[in-house]
Amino acid sequence: MATSSKVLAHSDSKGARMVLGTTMAEARARLVGGGDASRALVQLALDRIAALDGSLNAVIATAPEQSLALAREADRRLAAGERGPVLGLPVALKDNLNWAGVPATCGSKILAGYRSPYDATVVRRLLDAGAVPVLKANMDEFAMGSSGEYSAFGPARNPWDRNRAPGGSSSGSIVSVAAGYAPLALGSDTGGSVRLPASFCNVTALRPTYGVLSRYGLTALASSLDQVGPVARSAEDIAAMLSVMAGRDPLDNTSVDLPHQDLLFPLAPRELKGLRIGLPSEYFGEGLDAGVRAVIEAALREFESAGAVLRPVSLPRTDIAIETYYLLVTSEASANLSRFDGVRYGLREKAEGGLDAMIAATRDAGFGDEVKRRILLGTFCLSKGHYDAFYLKALKARTLVARDFDEAFKAVDVIATPVSPCVAFPLGDRTGDPLAMYLADTYAVAAPLAGIPALAFPAGFHENLPVGMQFMGPALSDARLLGLVHAFQQRTNHHLRTPDL
Repeated sequence: MATSSKVLAHSDSKGARMVLGTTMAEARARLVGGGDASRALVQLALDRIAALDGSLNAVIATAPEQSLALAREADRRLAAGERGPVLGLPVALKDNLNWAGVPATCGSKILAGYRSPYDATVVRRLLDAGAVPVLKANMDEFAMGSSGEYSAFGPARNPWDRNRAPGGSSSGSIVSVAAGYAPLALGSDTGGSVRLPASFCNVTALRPTYGVLSRYGLTALASSLDQVGPVARSAEDIAAMLSVMAGRDPLDNTSVDLPHQDLLFPLAPRELKGLRIGLPSEYFGEGLDAGVRAVIEAALREFESAGAVLRPVSLPRTDIAIETYYLLVTSEASANLSRFDGVRYGLREKAEGGLDAMIAATRDAGFGDEVKRRILLGTFCLSKGHYDAFYLKALKARTLVARDFDEAFKAVDVIATPVSPCVAFPLGDRTGDPLAMYLADTYAVAAPLAGIPALAFPAGFHENLPVGMQFMGPALSDARLLGLVHAFQQRTNHHLRTPDL
């Protein structure tokens, strides 16, 4: 599919040109003129969703009255002279994040009819900063998937080629940014769920250090791995979002403060000269597609030309990371999803035989095949006689994976790898083979196991399909990663290319 850098424009009632689908900085510059600039931008987002989403299926729900009311309040604040990183800007929310009064389905039938009674902490902080949610985004059911195809609402589609997967599980959030519905979005990342679709759709996405963003109000998949993941076209835009969302939350005991948060907005490019970039041999082996390898190598040469130094490193436990991850994630998911039983909210199926029969019927009708598969696997791993052999052993293996990163960061500043061994694959290509689908996460799961930040960003194109690269850094180096990629994005324009819709 052909690419385009065309501006997505809309004229408001005063004739001002409002731009959506570019960077946040460009959209923000058009909000300072006063009038109803934010309202016009939000209406454009809603119009664009109506025009395009029939073919992309990135959106589960919108709340136009709520969004436009928030936009009017943002315009009032702008007219009073207030300025801020996200004030007046539309944002897409993955449908596992609570936004008060709006449906929250997690891409599942079992939450039919449920509306959030409260805001997630990250959503509340965006609202306080003046951002305007405009949609709840499609997703793999309960964030279980790597392709965006395991949603009860049907698969999201890649805007670069609608016959290909957008990646998952944060498929709708990433497609919403790539397709110009909103300049920023929130997804979640348990084992690569914002980074893999970012690579497939040519946007930038951050999995923060574990704890930097509160998980309160994020529907849990695997509590020791889940993180909210900001998504935008550029590292600079992600930093602006992170500047208003990061920090300790009394409602989440795992949350932590982010050092140097004051450097996120405005974000200055970091010096690339002398940067030591580690290249782990385990990520550049035979499993890596030759076209993807060529794009990554070209991007690394760009870093070298700016003075960075490439160094080989080893992460020897990479070969056990995917097995370790799936043992942990299925075990934790089986416990977390036990709350969905038809008793308190969501779907309730009628059944003969009392409470137990009703719960069994509700879970059978409400959960999709992939969710059932993972619940069964996790319950087995946690069962008597198998806990030590599977879950406990996976916890020990997780420690070894983290130690590999600790050793590597003694020799290098960041580690660079592909996000995926291939470009976006065709829809339906892997749904019949769960193991092949799980292996799509091979390059993404190690960072969550180690609790470190990983930033995926556009590196170029292979056969007109996006290819992403990721930087991983030591814990709490989020601001530095963003600054380094910002410097790269000032030297290149991969992240500015948009699909022709």
